[in-house]
Amino acid sequence: MAARDLAGYGGDPPDAHWPREARVAVQFVLNIEEGAESTVLNGDARSESYLHELYSRPYREGEQDLSVESMYEYGSRAGFWRILELFGDRHLLLTAFACGRALELNPAIGRALAAAGHEIAGHGYRWLDHSGIPENEERLHISATIEIIERVCGRRPVGWYTGRVSQHTRRLIRDEGGFLYSSDAYNDDLPYWLAGSPAHLVIPYSLVTNDLRYLLPNGFACGGDFFQLLKDAFDQLWNEGKHKPKMMNVGLHPRISGHPARAIALARFLDYIRERDAVWICRREDIARHWLALHPPT
Repeated sequence: MAARDLAGYGGDPPDAHWPREARVAVQFVLNIEEGAESTVLNGDARSESYLHELYSRPYREGEQDLSVESMYEYGSRAGFWRILELFGDRHLLLTAFACGRALELNPAIGRALAAAGHEIAGHGYRWLDHSGIPENEERLHISATIEIIERVCGRRPVGWYTGRVSQHTRRLIRDEGGFLYSSDAYNDDLPYWLAGSPAHLVIPYSLVTNDLRYLLPNGFACGGDFFQLLKDAFDQLWNEGKHKPKMMNVGLHPRISGHPARAIALARFLDYIRERDAVWICRREDIARHWLALHPPT
C-alpha cells in the first residue's frame, strides 16, 4: 500500500527561485485524449461515459455512441487547432498530456505540437480508468506510448500523467526510467521529491483550475466563470509569491476549451497574466529541470 504524507512542506516551503524572480510559475496543460477514449472501435465493450457534454449519459454496451464520439472528435478536428493558435499568437508554450492512441490516429497533432516547441508528455496509451487494467498490460501501454510519442514527435517524453491511475502506475513509471517527473498528484502548489533510489520528482496537477468543471453539474456555466476562477487563483498566488513563490496549473481539453464560447475565456486569461510582471509561463519540463538544478533531492 502507498504511504501518505499529510505534512508536505509544513507551512515552510522552499523558495522556488523561479527564473527572472517570478512570483508565480504558470503552467498550462493540454490533454490530448480524442480517439483514445472508450469505444468498440478500440476493442472496448462499451462507449465512453466520462468528460463529454452529456453529463450522466449512460454508456452503451457493445455499440458506438455516435453523439459522444462526435463530441470528442470536435477536439481533434477544431478545438485543438484553435487553442494551438491562441498560444502561438502569443508566443507561449504549454505541455501536452498526450495519449498514445490519440497520436496514432491523428499524428498531425503531435507533429504540430513538436514543431511549435511545446512539450509532449505521456498520458497513457488509452484514456481509460486503469484501476482494473492488469499490471503487465499497463506496463506495455507505457512502453507503447513512449515509442509512439518518440516516433511521431521526434523525442521521447520526459514527463508522465496517467490521470485515472492504478495501484501500480507510480511504480511502473519509476521502473521504466527516463522520466524527469510525473504528475499523478494534486496535493501541493510546488514540486516535491519522492524518496527512493533514485528519487522521483512529482509536479502536482490540479482539477480545480481545470476546464473539466464546465462539464460538472455544479461547474462553470460560461467562459466568464472559468476566467474568474483562473484570475482569482492567479491573484492569490501572485500575492503570496512576494515571499513564497508558487506554481499554478491550468488544465485544458481541446473538446472543452476549444469551443469558441470557452476559448475566448482562455484568451482573456492569457492576456491578463501576460500584462503582469514577475510571471513565468513555462512547460512542465522547464519546471522539472529548474527544480532539479536548484532543489535537488537530499
